[in-house]
Amino acid sequence: MEFKRKDVWGLVLVLLLGQLVAFSMAASSFTSSLIANLGVDAPLTQSFFAYLLLTLVYVPIVLRRRQKLQIAWYWYLALAFIDVQGNYLVVKAYQYSYITSVTLLDCWTVVWVIILTWYALGTRYSLLQFVGAGTCVAGLALVLLSDAESTGETDPSKIPLLGDALVIAGTVCFAFSNVGEEYCVKKKDRVEVVAMLGLFGLLISMVQILVFERKSLEAVTWSPTMISLFAGFAVAIFIFYTITPFVLKTSGATLFNLSLLTSDMWAVAIRVLFYHQQINWLYYLAFTVVAIGLIIYSLNESSSDNETAASADAAVQYQQLQSEDNSTGSGQNSGIQERTHKEELHIC
Repeated sequence: MEFKRKDVWGLVLVLLLGQLVAFSMAASSFTSSLIANLGVDAPLTQSFFAYLLLTLVYVPIVLRRRQKLQIAWYWYLALAFIDVQGNYLVVKAYQYSYITSVTLLDCWTVVWVIILTWYALGTRYSLLQFVGAGTCVAGLALVLLSDAESTGETDPSKIPLLGDALVIAGTVCFAFSNVGEEYCVKKKDRVEVVAMLGLFGLLISMVQILVFERKSLEAVTWSPTMISLFAGFAVAIFIFYTITPFVLKTSGATLFNLSLLTSDMWAVAIRVLFYHQQINWLYYLAFTVVAIGLIIYSLNESSSDNETAASADAAVQYQQLQSEDNSTGSGQNSGIQERTHKEELHIC
């Protein structure tokens, strides 16, 4: 009974953390869309404050350890550069597209990760995983069709297809950064990865702000509302970067992907209740198709992981049995040698 209670409370904790990740993603989307609707175009500055918060929290922890970096600094620099570009493209998309389209099109990351890991890491996927990914692509194509039909209906200043293209380009960057982060987190220390990602992301975004966003920042009116929106975005991204590795480690990709679908429903609620905008019926169909695709992909991913773990356990047990047989055989050989030696002494 005690073990069952622990399992139930552990499951409840993971579910709550998964929903916290989804809510943080929805909050970052909401603040980004609201900043864009207020006429402010400063995606790099938004990311700058997020990386600053990660640096202030995690870099002192790494410095307190007084240890050398487990991964060369230039790999962290490359990883942070890709991550900054991904955040820039996705946040920039809110200038042209709607919050519902941007949040759902983030699922393109799954497709790019499959392609990247297949060629770069040699990962092999089952047929059903390809079916799940293909289903997701079909649903995301419906999002593009929905945006093409709704161009200029609710907001003439929006160019939805341009925003969708920016999101898809951003998911390519996120695919590279996610694969790199996953490799670093599994092989090395999670705290060091987040700390260096925040530090180098802060430096890169600072340089790019000086080059690309100086004029945009000069036009910003830093009212208490605007400051709170930038701060809210930074806190939401900080929570996302902090909790995501823990959720992936404890629950795996299945619950994580399904939790992110909740953020899409938050986006629907925000667009309908806050912006008072109507949503094309194709979006709801697209959401359903993407959800089915993610479920197919995630369940087969977890089953393949279990098979891999089982085969690994079988290999370990085989090695143990083989070592026991070797030790038994060596013990028998030593016993035969002792008896032979005694017989020789008796003959003498």
